Amino acid sequence: MTQIETPKVVKKKLFSPIWLLPLVALALGAWLGVKSIKEAGIEVRIHFPSATGIDIGKTLVRYQGLTVGKVVDISIDDDLKGVNVDLKMDYRAGPFLNEGTKFWLVAPKASITGVEGLDALFSGNYIAIQPGEGESKSFFEAEINAPAVQPGTDGLVIELTSDNLGSLDVGSQLFYRQIPVGQITSYRLEGSERILMTAFIKKQYAHLVKTDSQFWNVSGLSIDASLSGIEVKSESLSSILAGGLSFSSNDDSPGAGNGQSYQIFDSREEALGGIEFMLTADNAEAAGVGTKIVFRGIEIGRIIQSELSDSGVQLKAKLDEEHAQLLSGSTQFWLEGAELSLSGIQHPERLITGSVIQFSLGSGDPLEQYALLNEAPEQHAQSKLQLRLTADTNPGLGVDAEIRYKQIPIGKVNSVKLNDALTAVEYNIEIWPEFSQLIMENSYFTSESALAIDASLDGVKVQTRDLTTLTKGAISLVQGKSRKLAKNNARLMLFDSEQDAQAFFANRNLTRLSLLSPDGADLNPGSPVYYKKMQIGRVDSIDWLADSEQFSIRLSIQKQFKSLLKPNSVFWRNSAMSVNAALSGLEIDLAPIQGALKGSISLGLLESDAKGSQTHLYGSKKLALAQAKAISLTFPSDVKLAAKAPIRYQGHQVGEVERVTLSKDLTSVSASAYLYGDYAEHFTQEDAQYYLVDAQISLSGIKAPETVLTGPYVGVAPGKSTRSSSQFTGAMTTPVVVKKQWLQFTLEDRSLGSIKAGTPIIFRGIKIGQVDSYRLSDKGNSVLMSAHIEEQYRHLVNQTSQFWDLSGVKVDIGLFSGAQIETGSLETIMAGGIGVVTQEQTRSDNRLSADESFTLHKKLNPKWLSWAPIQTAP
Repeated sequence: MTQIETPKVVKKKLFSPIWLLPLVALALGAWLGVKSIKEAGIEVRIHFPSATGIDIGKTLVRYQGLTVGKVVDISIDDDLKGVNVDLKMDYRAGPFLNEGTKFWLVAPKASITGVEGLDALFSGNYIAIQPGEGESKSFFEAEINAPAVQPGTDGLVIELTSDNLGSLDVGSQLFYRQIPVGQITSYRLEGSERILMTAFIKKQYAHLVKTDSQFWNVSGLSIDASLSGIEVKSESLSSILAGGLSFSSNDDSPGAGNGQSYQIFDSREEALGGIEFMLTADNAEAAGVGTKIVFRGIEIGRIIQSELSDSGVQLKAKLDEEHAQLLSGSTQFWLEGAELSLSGIQHPERLITGSVIQFSLGSGDPLEQYALLNEAPEQHAQSKLQLRLTADTNPGLGVDAEIRYKQIPIGKVNSVKLNDALTAVEYNIEIWPEFSQLIMENSYFTSESALAIDASLDGVKVQTRDLTTLTKGAISLVQGKSRKLAKNNARLMLFDSEQDAQAFFANRNLTRLSLLSPDGADLNPGSPVYYKKMQIGRVDSIDWLADSEQFSIRLSIQKQFKSLLKPNSVFWRNSAMSVNAALSGLEIDLAPIQGALKGSISLGLLESDAKGSQTHLYGSKKLALAQAKAISLTFPSDVKLAAKAPIRYQGHQVGEVERVTLSKDLTSVSASAYLYGDYAEHFTQEDAQYYLVDAQISLSGIKAPETVLTGPYVGVAPGKSTRSSSQFTGAMTTPVVVKKQWLQFTLEDRSLGSIKAGTPIIFRGIKIGQVDSYRLSDKGNSVLMSAHIEEQYRHLVNQTSQFWDLSGVKVDIGLFSGAQIETGSLETIMAGGIGVVTQEQTRSDNRLSADESFTLHKKLNPKWLSWAPIQTAP
């Protein structure tokens, strides 16, 4: 029976996953919409005076080089007073668009102070933004000029006030000791009487501005012309063209902050003007603002303000800073003008310049107020300080010539005459009582010049003295460092100039020494002496020493470098130019100009434990630092030897030849050479051997082939003597160096044949020794050849050994035996050789002695070929 399956009932799902797709699409669309609205940008409007230099879609808005917006529209404002520029700003700029935010147009601008907006010259004009604080804002008034402090600029902003602008302008530089440290960024009128300027100081110089800094105008040229001379001053070329300010600060004062305000003075004298005080007078007919205060003919201050008072006129006076210490409690002031009398006119220049206020010294603490007298007060007589000055020549000084200190007269010359020995000029001078304490035991005097010109890149300063200086001369006092006062009738020195004085005292503190050199080293008196390319001394003289045939070079080393003269000091002469060429490149070292023209010497220091030389001048830095020892070699006159030839021991360079000269009798050559310090002790024994090594070409080969290219060199062999020497006679051939380990003996033959020094001794085809030298016997009937067997083969040769000549080709022709030809190897055919064979084993009873002698046979005995003893090394 068929079974019917029960149907399954499936419930329909209430929510299908397919409905998630519309929901995701809806969420993504909402997010994209919000994001589009958020990033659509922020609309900002800026009001500009004109649209010049601004283009729709092209002009960008930049902040520190980053584009943050662009111009989208330009329209004329409702009042027809400018244009409205609409910007589309990046949505991320929203937090910076506040009430304090500033916009301005950046365009290229060239002026005598420099070029501004140089980046806009290539990229086009753009609008710069400086973020500010405050509430959010969308409408702004454009700035006419850029703010004082640009975005990203760090420094100090200060305010300066002045009664007039003069030649100052935006961009005028601020100087500190003639170094530009900032500039004026803007200026405006404050009220109707003052000008307020904003200045920016660079961050690295901001610490120089203190709360009590003084600023003054250095624009253009400052010309001070009077009957006493003409003085022209300038700060720099830029200050002449574009104006400028300079300032001075006290290191101990606190630093200034942003917004600090300062007054601008017309001159440095007014800014730094020392000390202020009041003068009272009945009237001011002959004195007013600008009247000079003078002391012994030198201006030390001036009147800066004048006003009426109940008792008359009050004059505000100011003494210059360098003369402020002259003011005291009992100081007196009086008016003095031109004086007309029957004898003439005194001070005629005051008919033009006006009266001056004279000043007298006193004692006690300064007062705040002094009375201005109409006549000079009576001076109390005091004792004067009498001095005697000595000079090599008279620099144009006459009787009554002024003695000055800081251009203030302090005395005069009473007489000028030659001294008793007629070797110098002597001056009797007097110093006025109030200045006697300025003269110390080590004080000295210098002659003043009537005209002084100081020209440099920083400016030109022309300074002239008065007519008295030109006609009678004048003397300046240099106090010295001593604390002891000079006594009456003390003798002091007078120099033509300050430079002469410095040179004189410098020479007194010099350390002198002498160096020996085989030649003059291209030096002259005055040639500089350097240490690490800094001049530390000079060459005084160069003398020829006939006894030692050397030059004596006298040096002077400055006192402050005396500590460089140590046991490890060395001296060498410098080349004008040294070239070091290698695969790594070309290195050229040029000497300073003075050293290149006059020749120069350098001082160097070896390792602290090394011993240098303070008596020898080396030919080069290499020889000096190698602690080279000078030696002298003598060779025959036909030697082929040149300067710079190396001295070698077994291929290692141990020195070099510096100079080669032919003797006066033309029979020999003298070579001045050096041995490097590390090797000198091994090759300066009395029996050390020096010889010439040159290429030798023979049938046996080529010896010293490198000399074909480099030229001959000097070989050396150490000696055994305990006595040292510096003079040696060189040989033309290589000497034989005998080693203790060698087995030495003598070979004798009737003739030398093809045997020569170096001919090998061969045992079964192997070289075991050689001939070292040869000579005729005392009787002259044979040739004696000195030979040796090397250490490792000495057991192969004993008293039973036989030697024969292997050289060449030997032919023996017999009538019945035929022809027999005997040859050795190709080397022995070409270069010669000596064969050896031993009959018995080497024992203690048949060993060779030092004076053993063998006969050198012409040919091999056939029975010797059967000798084959077993030889063992000991």
